Amino acid sequence: MFPFLHLFILLHLSFTCYGQTSNSSTPCPLDFNTLGKMIDQSSRRPTLNSTAQCQYIRQGLRLVQSEYLRRTNSFFPPLISANSCWNSYQSLVNDYVPNVDIRRTCEFQTSWISQGCMNITTRFEFESKVSPVALSNIVSSCNQSLENNSPCATCTTSLSSLASYLTGPSVGNVFDCAAYPSIYAAAFANQFGPTDEGTAKCLFLLDISAVSKGKSKKNVVIVVVVVVCVLVCVLVVFGYWFLLRRRKIRLAHKWNTRRLESNLSSRLDSISGSTTLVRFTFDEIKVATKNFARTNIIGTGGYGNVYKGVLPGGVEVALKRFKNCSVAGDANFTHEVEVIASVRHVNLVALRGYCTATTPFEGHQRIIVCDLMKNGSLYDHLFGTRHEKLSWGIRQKVAIGTARGLAYLHYGAQPGIIHRDIKASNILLDDSFEPKVADFGLAKFTPEGMTHLSTRVAGTMGYVAPEYALYGQLTERSDVYSFGVVLLELLSGKKAIIEFNDGQPTLVTDWAWSLVREGRPLDVLEDNILHLGPPEVMEKYVLVAVLCSHPQLYARPTMDQVVNMLDAEIPVPTIPERPISLIADLDDIERSVSSSGGSGNLSTAGGYQLYITERKASLADSDSVKARTLDPR
Repeated sequence: MFPFLHLFILLHLSFTCYGQTSNSSTPCPLDFNTLGKMIDQSSRRPTLNSTAQCQYIRQGLRLVQSEYLRRTNSFFPPLISANSCWNSYQSLVNDYVPNVDIRRTCEFQTSWISQGCMNITTRFEFESKVSPVALSNIVSSCNQSLENNSPCATCTTSLSSLASYLTGPSVGNVFDCAAYPSIYAAAFANQFGPTDEGTAKCLFLLDISAVSKGKSKKNVVIVVVVVVCVLVCVLVVFGYWFLLRRRKIRLAHKWNTRRLESNLSSRLDSISGSTTLVRFTFDEIKVATKNFARTNIIGTGGYGNVYKGVLPGGVEVALKRFKNCSVAGDANFTHEVEVIASVRHVNLVALRGYCTATTPFEGHQRIIVCDLMKNGSLYDHLFGTRHEKLSWGIRQKVAIGTARGLAYLHYGAQPGIIHRDIKASNILLDDSFEPKVADFGLAKFTPEGMTHLSTRVAGTMGYVAPEYALYGQLTERSDVYSFGVVLLELLSGKKAIIEFNDGQPTLVTDWAWSLVREGRPLDVLEDNILHLGPPEVMEKYVLVAVLCSHPQLYARPTMDQVVNMLDAEIPVPTIPERPISLIADLDDIERSVSSSGGSGNLSTAGGYQLYITERKASLADSDSVKARTLDPR
């Protein structure tokens, strides 16, 4: 009897231990309290849809993961603790966003919290796949406070170079290959660590700093009084001195004007000596334009009017007359002459000559003379007075020609030139609809060896690249963004900024991306285009336009790559996921999420993957598009 009793006791203890083991869970090594302490509980919580909430949740989890990497040199917690980690994070989220089931709402699988890209789990494995030079560059770029825009832009630009090393498959969408560089940089490259407000805002797009308290009315009054008193004192002290100096300043101004006239003339003469440019007299210009008759105005711009003129011999030309000429105007004029004179390409406007003069009645006159484009600008055909729609063949010709012209500016000219103002009105069309890139007034030379320029933002709203508009960082890919917007205008017949029936403005780039995400790229095309081309070719052009206008700089191709994709059988790269800007207004964030939310496979700057998308209906069954042979027009 005792042996049976002994066996019963052993079995009972075994089942008891097994039940306890099964019901218990391994503790989560991730410290979610780190994220909880950073969140200001008194600040107002934005109300966002599920897609935006999942974006915030994913970025917060990556911040916690970076802190875990900093402590343990491991990217992920053990797989056995995955469920426990999700439960811990769920508890934190419930404190701020009730009734949101993370895994169900965001479609996260339990195991994804412990899985990532290319089976990289430790710091050693990550560093073994990246070159030491690239890691050193990240440390030098990111080891500073990232609170301000300029250091943040420098750091994120250096991180984009790591994308070429992480091209393998990813498990899930929690920690894909694109997340690794930011997680690593926050843990080891930045001295302040991932919990620093500047680091969290820059690398994880989490702006969780508390709203600063405003000044009291009393303090404002004191500050205003002090400032006014200081200004009054300054005016009293320097007022008398100013009156005494006024006469001398007038004399100095006359002398400076003569000196600048001499410098401008000598600089233009040096340009003319090395080119075939003709220096026209002001009287010749007046005769050619019939004394600048209003009927001869064919265009207007930020620097003045453009006139149609006829030179001796019957040669028709376009004359750009700069207005409000001054010291700054002289600099702009000389710069544009220098830029246009330095380039020669079939898709760039050719400069015939220029005119500089100073008359008692007209004052300073600065005029450049170019070939006349009788078909006007691309803007005229898309949105202007010309009612006949461009055929697909012409649109294709304009797209490829414009791309070739920009590629020559970037890589064919020495030094390279960044146009800075690519838009439909600056793409002119000759008699055979060959495009000519024009208006180099804002162009910048790029010194050899420099990756970008920091400069004052200039350009046209809707066409300016985000990194240029936000941080003033100018690169060749800023022109690529503008080209992408123009290409979308060319394909869709819609302007860069669209206003739908609700009166809410939307970027054409976001509108086109939303259609591509849904597998409907051909819906981007304008209705009733004449002589449509093959559907796969038209779809390719749409994808190239969306890729070029991607908000992230590293995701855009170069203009050389664009030419190859448009003019050859080069596959289109994967279109990366568009990030949500957390520094934007809350309404803008919600609109951005609703129009461009979702996920995509990130491409790399060094190598691209083939574009793959699911269509709702095959092209063969499409009722809206019929493949036709390209018409020469």
